Amino acid sequence: MKKVTIFNTIHFVFTALVLAMATTAFGSEPGITSAPYGEFEGQPVTRFTLTNEHGMVAEIIDYGGIVVSLKTPDRDGNMDDVVLGYDDFSGYENDKSYMGAVAGRYANRIAKGKFSIDGQRFQLATNNSPNHLHGGVRGFDKRLWKSTVATPNEHPQLKLEYLSADGEEGYPGNLQVTMTYTLTEKNELKIEYRATTDKPTLCNLTHHSYWNLGGSASKSILDHQLQFYCDKFTPVDETSIPTGELQAVKGTPFDFTAAKSIGQHIEADDPQLKLGRGYDHNFVITGEAGTLRAVARVSEEKTGRVMELLTTDVGVQFYTGNFLDGTVTGRNGQPFAHRSAICLECQRFPDSPNRADFPSAVLRPGEVYEKTTVYRFSAQ
Repeated sequence: MKKVTIFNTIHFVFTALVLAMATTAFGSEPGITSAPYGEFEGQPVTRFTLTNEHGMVAEIIDYGGIVVSLKTPDRDGNMDDVVLGYDDFSGYENDKSYMGAVAGRYANRIAKGKFSIDGQRFQLATNNSPNHLHGGVRGFDKRLWKSTVATPNEHPQLKLEYLSADGEEGYPGNLQVTMTYTLTEKNELKIEYRATTDKPTLCNLTHHSYWNLGGSASKSILDHQLQFYCDKFTPVDETSIPTGELQAVKGTPFDFTAAKSIGQHIEADDPQLKLGRGYDHNFVITGEAGTLRAVARVSEEKTGRVMELLTTDVGVQFYTGNFLDGTVTGRNGQPFAHRSAICLECQRFPDSPNRADFPSAVLRPGEVYEKTTVYRFSAQ
């Protein structure tokens, strides 16, 4: 009897240890914590760590609304970062690639920085000569936001708010912006945008993470499989401004309506690809604008990771890291190599303010700018 009792006791302890280890490896208590991350203009910068019940972790700072880290499991349960980033705050403060940040007040380009609203002309900075890009010299990516944390339905949530003053970067109107990041039990990073204004202005916000599903050691995205739920794209001129045409992707290197590797046609003899040294184009999302619908599916064979992108917006800019050249070093001393990540930026079409036939990006008093974008992760 004693031998049986001892054996049962040992078995019970061993089983408890295994279960405890499994819980640590594959699951955890959902929640949100914060820690100092640096200082900007005499104000503290805070890093918020969101963890869901499956152990997925997102780290976001209140400077630029930047996702500094997003760790998801591969098919074997191994966690790794799927976004490019820096080791510390100084990297983000000096960054010129919008690494992980919110882009605004107007994401993407406006031709020559010029636009009109109700007959009034405005001139913005031409920080991407000869055009305006991602909100100007100091857009929303270079601002400190006010933070609030919550756990609605036990989902860790971070709310960031910023008041962009009338005239900031040349834009009219006081624009009150709220961005809400939620880490769900479905392994989703959900970003909800809301903005109001007291004068007619432009509002077009997006998230600018650089994704690589291979993890922190991966140096290329050319083998990633990509499928777009988009059958048209907007060709551009030599300065990356849309020509105004909505071109069918069928029969072109831009056809991702069936999954294929990103590298399959990236070197094709196509004038559009040569203009941007790869893909750097807006795709037209099918389906009804304002409804949350599928945009893209990205997968990586070695790890089995899958990312699905959903949004209520009308376009998505697909950028293959063409201008990353290895001269800037990121996390763990790894250079940001050419085509080492992709950006998928849900947005209004580039240069919409100067294209009456494009979906409008004008926001007026009494109106509310609202949109939702979801990054959903799994493994196969």
